[in-house]
Amino acid sequence: MSRKPKKSAGARRTSHASRGSARSAAPEAKVTGARKAAGEGVLPGMPTSKKTTQRQGFKTNEFIVYPAHGVGQILAIEEQEIAGAKLELFVINFIKDKMTLRVPTAKIVSVGMRKLAEPPLVKRALDTLKGRARIKRTMWSRRAQEYEAKINSGDIVAIAEVVRDLFRSDTQPEQSYSERQLYEAALDRLSREIAAVQKVTETEAIKEIEGALAKGPRRGPKPADEAGTDEGVEEEAA
Repeated sequence: MSRKPKKSAGARRTSHASRGSARSAAPEAKVTGARKAAGEGVLPGMPTSKKTTQRQGFKTNEFIVYPAHGVGQILAIEEQEIAGAKLELFVINFIKDKMTLRVPTAKIVSVGMRKLAEPPLVKRALDTLKGRARIKRTMWSRRAQEYEAKINSGDIVAIAEVVRDLFRSDTQPEQSYSERQLYEAALDRLSREIAAVQKVTETEAIKEIEGALAKGPRRGPKPADEAGTDEGVEEEAA
């Protein structure tokens, strides 16, 4: 009977080594395949951004007015995937409020976002400050709601009306706390937009506003016969 030749020890070692390297290479191949399937450097569910510089007439780095927050600057226009749907957004920064807001580009009309006022409209707002205060004969709570609605309307002339109506000169009684809060909110919105349009500081814009108010009709203290009336009810200024 013939016998099969025995394999040498060297051959056996080579065979074992080959099988070992084949086994170690297999998992690496699987990992590489998995990486390619997922996409190198891309995690599932991550929002993807799209480089765009202009949408709906607005462009990046432009200052705009968002009614609920005032003057902001468009930092970017990006595209994100949310719940499987792609959504294009304006990324707006409000420096003074230290806040960043993302607004869908398709909703700018419904939220009232607009460009900065043109110089003629700013002049009209400043002229409004020189007029007589018009204070309705209603309770303060109702007037406060109307003032707040004007401030959040984003209308620069309407905001100027609030500043004019709530302004108090040195010869007048001091404002109540709630009056002061609304006055400062309206003054802040107005001064920030004027500063952005005229490219001056907010301090300079406030000085211009105060100068316009000083040119308006003087409002002295209430006559003695009105001293005992309800603080929340006032006659409309003549």
